[in-house]
Amino acid sequence: MPQDQQPILNGAYYGPSIPPPQKTYHRPSRNPGCCCCGCLFDCGCCLLSCVFKIIFTILFIIGLIVLVFWLIVHPHEVKFHATDASLAQFNLSTTTSTGNTLYYNLALNFTIRNPNKHIGIYYDSIYVTAYYDDQRFGYTWLSPFYQGHKNTTVVGPVTLSGQNAVALSSGQSSDFDSQKSNGVFDITVKMKLNVRFKLGLVKIGKFKPKIECDLQVPLSSSGKTFQTTKCKYDL
Repeated sequence: MPQDQQPILNGAYYGPSIPPPQKTYHRPSRNPGCCCCGCLFDCGCCLLSCVFKIIFTILFIIGLIVLVFWLIVHPHEVKFHATDASLAQFNLSTTTSTGNTLYYNLALNFTIRNPNKHIGIYYDSIYVTAYYDDQRFGYTWLSPFYQGHKNTTVVGPVTLSGQNAVALSSGQSSDFDSQKSNGVFDITVKMKLNVRFKLGLVKIGKFKPKIECDLQVPLSSSGKTFQTTKCKYDL
């Protein structure tokens, strides 16, 4: 008996159903190619990213250079001391026409210690001023000089002499008389420096540190001696 066969109707296939083809969907990236510097002229967002990367790299290199420089040179603070000071004259004259006039003759000696092994210092200028009770009464300029590494330089004698009008109240005049009777005056000496540093053959910049020395200066006639005083940086 002949086997049963599926009838063919008009050439159509009536077998199991064929599933429809699946569609693939590719989600476009929000910033295609935006994080590479090659798209600098094609993608605006890339500019900001590249600028940040360049700045960070520059700062990192500078920081590394500074760190290496510090580890090699290991700079130390330069130290200033007033080693001697005396007043040959320090008299206050008061008149109704001119007010208070201070006659002075101050002599000073300083030492400057450069403890650094690899750094020399050019002192291009040193401006010295003297004050009594916040009243400036004298000033002078020192000659420029060079200080080598691991060196202590003696500066002086520095002499300030002359006369100058000072505005002292009655209370300040009373303090002046008291200090004169004691034979020791409270004098403040300030120095403004212009310096450059030398590392090997390289000279580095210009710096303007300020130094302040609070001194108790004896009158030469008092027979008292001056005590070495460490000066400080006036920040």
